[in-house]
Amino acid sequence: MTETENSPPPFLFHQGTQPLLISMPHAGTYVPPALAARFTDEARHVPDTDWHMERLYGFAKDLGASILVATHSRYVVDLNRPPDGASLYPGQSVTGLCPIDTFADTPIYANGDVPDDAEVAARRDEIWAPYHAQLSAELGRIRALHGVAVLWDAHSIRSVLPRFFEGKLPDLNLGTANGESCDPALAQELLSIGKQASGYTAVLNGRFKGGHITRQYGQPGQGVHAIQLEMTQCSYMQEALPFDYLPEVAAGVQPHLQRMLKAALRFAAAASAA
Repeated sequence: MTETENSPPPFLFHQGTQPLLISMPHAGTYVPPALAARFTDEARHVPDTDWHMERLYGFAKDLGASILVATHSRYVVDLNRPPDGASLYPGQSVTGLCPIDTFADTPIYANGDVPDDAEVAARRDEIWAPYHAQLSAELGRIRALHGVAVLWDAHSIRSVLPRFFEGKLPDLNLGTANGESCDPALAQELLSIGKQASGYTAVLNGRFKGGHITRQYGQPGQGVHAIQLEMTQCSYMQEALPFDYLPEVAAGVQPHLQRMLKAALRFAAAASAA
């Protein structure tokens, strides 16, 4: 896979001033035209996008956060999967590094011409690797400057997806790799904020414990604390086409997101001063 001159870069990046990096690996919607031509009509709508993440977290720049946003659809390459494509949840249904099926378990490729190993490697080299290089470099810069870094991996998903879980998903799904990617005190404070959010449900290390990014970069012993938040999309948007952002609905959950990020910043400030 070779990007054309009209293709977007692998990511968009804003450098902040505080020890907080927000990663949005599934916010991208771009599919190169030649690849889109191989997709089904359903897949061309990229329905499994983490829609409107930048808008939902629009307040984060004012908090001083650095923000890293994917441009390409996860159907091109999934930035929250290991580079070797290993399953994050062995024994459970998952999608891969270069997915061939949707969350609804329907084919992405209309004629079955799924990517071969060489195509997967090219996508990994051209899109996955630059995103992770930037993520790693920014965490290193933040830690060198502040002595500590907090990585917030921002995600969203449809609230009902029988392929992956039964019933309706809790609204605020915090993941810390079963406690390995983040200081337990910070995780518990974030969970407390989620549980106190009236009208929303929250869980820590439930169905979603954090993907590759959380697990790879969260090293509390080295001063890097990583948390994934998987939100239900019904908390801020339409879950079906045309996947519109709903400002009045989003306004209900945004104050709770702000409280969580401010708690993360307080934690970082205290750790830096210690």
